[in-house]
Amino acid sequence: MHLYRAAALVIPAFLFVIVFVPPGFAQGGPSLVVTERVEMRTLAETRPIFGEVVAQRDSAIAARVAGIVDEVRILVGDQIEPGDVLAVLDRQLIEIELAQAEASLAEAEAGIEVAEARVTRTQDVFNRTDALRGSSAFSEGRLEDTRGAFSEARGQLAEAQARLLNAQAALERARYNFERAEITAPFRGIVLSVETDPGQFISAGEPVARLLDVTTLEIEANVPALYIEGLSPELVLSGETEEGTPLALTVRAILPTEFAATRTRPVRFTTDLQALTRRVAVGQSITVSVPTDAPRDALSVPKDALTQSASGWSVFVDEDGVATPRTVQIGVAMGDRFEVLGGLNEGDFVVVRGNERLFPGQPIQATN
Repeated sequence: MHLYRAAALVIPAFLFVIVFVPPGFAQGGPSLVVTERVEMRTLAETRPIFGEVVAQRDSAIAARVAGIVDEVRILVGDQIEPGDVLAVLDRQLIEIELAQAEASLAEAEAGIEVAEARVTRTQDVFNRTDALRGSSAFSEGRLEDTRGAFSEARGQLAEAQARLLNAQAALERARYNFERAEITAPFRGIVLSVETDPGQFISAGEPVARLLDVTTLEIEANVPALYIEGLSPELVLSGETEEGTPLALTVRAILPTEFAATRTRPVRFTTDLQALTRRVAVGQSITVSVPTDAPRDALSVPKDALTQSASGWSVFVDEDGVATPRTVQIGVAMGDRFEVLGGLNEGDFVVVRGNERLFPGQPIQATN
């Protein structure tokens, strides 16, 4: 009976030793951890502002001449290069007009030759008649007749020259219509919509397709007017996509207009979206971190060093190879760090990996 009672007393004590033996001592050496330095960083408090992807060039490509659509060579989603043919108009009537303009030009050029010859002839007659002045063969009436014929010939030459100019202009217009019967892309882009079909009559200026230039995408955000003073062209801000992909956004322009209802102003940002082109679309939401105050220096601690309990935030500091707990007061977030308001000093090394298994006074060894 006494043996069973003794065993009952020994076993719990044995279990107590097993449960509460510190892991570092059980393994016979310091725990391996990763530490980082508490240091001063430049702090710019920011506010997340939602912007969206916009395109600098999103154009309805229009026909420059009227006509019947003979062929459409594109589909929605096609990648288009500058000069690619989007659609072709029926050229039959245009070719007839071109031939007619060429014939009219030839006729006008021939008319110039005839008019110039008439001017030369009437001028010679007038000169010969005037040379008879003072002789018995001279006639004042004859002289006036030749003068009138000469003036009339010069007027006819001026008319022929005007007809030539009109014929040249008509030919240029006919050539323009012929060349513009092929509607081409003015820039590289993606076809968002096709606005016409073969057999359809379209007027000059009527769109045949909508083309989006994916090489000129940028970000537009409506920034509260209160924060505009902190922005300037070429200033680089941080941002991220909906998937969390970080972006470096450069202020391109602060537009001089303000929305009265929201007291915000549109700001355009450029960024390198080329690597994200397949995942970025016009209208997609982008978060922009806009500074709300002037930058200042602040003591900072890595986020991974912080643990939270009912009493607040704390960290483990590496003090000569011993894990020493510190209660800290933190301020605003600074990317992957937090502002330190109290509890730490610049140059302290805090545990950022392995701190979840530490206890006060435990020997530690930084592997970094």
